[in-house]
Amino acid sequence: MIYQAYQNYADALVPIRGMALLANSMAHTIPGFRLTYTGRKATATWQMTARARLSHDRPPYQIVEALVDHEMVPVREEISLSLPFCDLLHFAKDGVEKQPRILVVAPLSGHFSTLLRHTVQTLLSDHDVYITDWKNARNVPVSEGAFGFDDYVDYIIACLEALGPDSHVLAVCQPCVQALAAVSIMEEDRNPASPLSLTLMAGPIDTRIDPTAVNELAMSKPIEWFERNLIAEVPKRYAGAKRRVYPGFVQLLAFMSMNAEKHTETHEKLYDHLANGREDEAKAITDFYDEYCAVLDMPAEFYIETVKTVFQDALLAKGELVVRGRKIDPRVIQRTALLTVEGERDDICSVGQTAAAHEICASLRPHLRRHHLQAGVGHYGTFSGKRWERQIYPVIKNLVLATS
Repeated sequence: MIYQAYQNYADALVPIRGMALLANSMAHTIPGFRLTYTGRKATATWQMTARARLSHDRPPYQIVEALVDHEMVPVREEISLSLPFCDLLHFAKDGVEKQPRILVVAPLSGHFSTLLRHTVQTLLSDHDVYITDWKNARNVPVSEGAFGFDDYVDYIIACLEALGPDSHVLAVCQPCVQALAAVSIMEEDRNPASPLSLTLMAGPIDTRIDPTAVNELAMSKPIEWFERNLIAEVPKRYAGAKRRVYPGFVQLLAFMSMNAEKHTETHEKLYDHLANGREDEAKAITDFYDEYCAVLDMPAEFYIETVKTVFQDALLAKGELVVRGRKIDPRVIQRTALLTVEGERDDICSVGQTAAAHEICASLRPHLRRHHLQAGVGHYGTFSGKRWERQIYPVIKNLVLATS
């Protein structure tokens, strides 16, 4: 009933937000109203009220051009492969000479892949970029079947096969485990599409190392508790009606509750900026929350299996992970170069959890492995922001160049 209760609540807020939008629009027609103390406070309140919503639709990537060899070139989106739960999205650049192909494996964790917009924009200067563009599970009909941990690994392999030989992989956060499993399978099978390099960024390879609040939450309850309390059926109005999902709004509330004071302070600042006409400062906050509050539902099977496999049991790190009946052994990886990236201040995936990949990829020769610890950044700073662009990205670029 949790999903239907949320839907009823969201529906009830629609007319309230509508009235707030109307009041704010009317305020613009009253000369001098927005210049008064009362007017500034009122319009700020109306704007905050109108924004009190979540979006369940993917925001646009808004990547229309990229800097290549000191010139701006147009970028267009193409779907290279369409699967029930994911599109392989290609950011095509006409007239650009062949660049190394790189697959960005985005997390399926309650937000859309557009969360990696800045990651893609930076990569586009020197790479032919593809991304796993995950679909909202509430829009996927039940007839398409289930989607679990093993399916995610299958999807990565399918995407790499679509890209073809001599490609590269960059996995961000949660799918680092699945990406390493996929490459292990491809290497063992001598798959010609096995990537030349694998970059794992802030991912939970071994969650037993310095557990974070996220890890502790996963360990605080038996897996049955997560199934009983966090899984819900999609309401009838959507294409995925009756599909069991972990709703995106539940995950968003869980993440926000872990930093409730910070989010409260930020919204207080937003109100103050709006009330005092500081539009640039307000826009920086609203842009972030427009993306942060765009949520997708995860298939229940994938969520439960990920909590159990990655966070509770750490099966890959223990050498006990099995995918489609095959035991995953990263020691078979001998040709794919490995780079791990961590943020010094990461409170979601702590220092050491991603670097653990080097220990389990024991057959890789020293010149095919590298670790980068970025000072001064948290989780999101590993793939977005100035330090990502100026200090982390050059390391990835050099790895791709060296292995292409």
